[in-house]
Amino acid sequence: MANAGLRLPKNAPGDFFVDSTCIDCDACRQIAPDTFAEEGDYSIVHHQPQNGDEIRRAMMALVACPTASIGTVEHHDAHIGIDAFPELIAENVYYCGFNAESSFGAWSYLVVRSDAEGGNVLVDSPRFATQLVKKIDAMGGVKRMFLTHKDDVADHRRFAERYACERIMHADDGAPRLGIERVISSGDPLRLDDDLIAIPVPGHTRGHTVLLYRNKFLFSGDHLAWSPNRKTLTAFRSACWYSWAEQIKSMERLLDYEFEWVLPGHGRIHHDSAENMRMHLERCIEWMKGRD
Repeated sequence: MANAGLRLPKNAPGDFFVDSTCIDCDACRQIAPDTFAEEGDYSIVHHQPQNGDEIRRAMMALVACPTASIGTVEHHDAHIGIDAFPELIAENVYYCGFNAESSFGAWSYLVVRSDAEGGNVLVDSPRFATQLVKKIDAMGGVKRMFLTHKDDVADHRRFAERYACERIMHADDGAPRLGIERVISSGDPLRLDDDLIAIPVPGHTRGHTVLLYRNKFLFSGDHLAWSPNRKTLTAFRSACWYSWAEQIKSMERLLDYEFEWVLPGHGRIHHDSAENMRMHLERCIEWMKGRD
């Protein structure tokens, strides 16, 4: 739990607060933007929640926070936040919540599919929290676990043990060392089934791979996200651990595909038409080339 003695001074007076253990992962600002805002290297409460929906969103942020840096002075039923996860994003795609500190607060997702479609897919790893696991059990468990890259693997072993699921990851990010069942070894796209394509996109890391579902949902890890400041798609130059030049080439390869959603591990989710997403991707590539 957050420590009131470490409460950041820029928090708005009142019930909810963020303490100095915050790692600025941005999760709370995405989940409850009416309550949380950025202040230097931290998130803070810039507006105390005033109604039931604002309290619910703030409690969801509290539950998702990977470092337990969000606290309250008053008592709130934790299930207000816990029971909201997994949270439906669109169609059969859910945000898991329960972000893991070992993945620096990266987001993970659950795609719910029938057995005939190939079963549920967990994209990257949340915390192995009992409350979340029970909900996933009730939603059909996990048949496959797709790990975009080595930064966001968190509790993948515990999920694999629980569900005996097939984990999928690229060799160049250490998949064999992690005991991954299905190792991607080439730079070519790999069709996992009728509606899932794994696309290697080296750059952020050597073995970074994105997952395209139904030619509509792009699970982009740390490769691609929406920038609310620039109002377009973006990459993270300061967090490119392998090669910016390779990441530009990888971004250009994505022009061969259509998608309407970008669902990143870090950065903002965005939805638009396939045509507009292509325009934003082209704009992102030009911006990246200017920073090569």
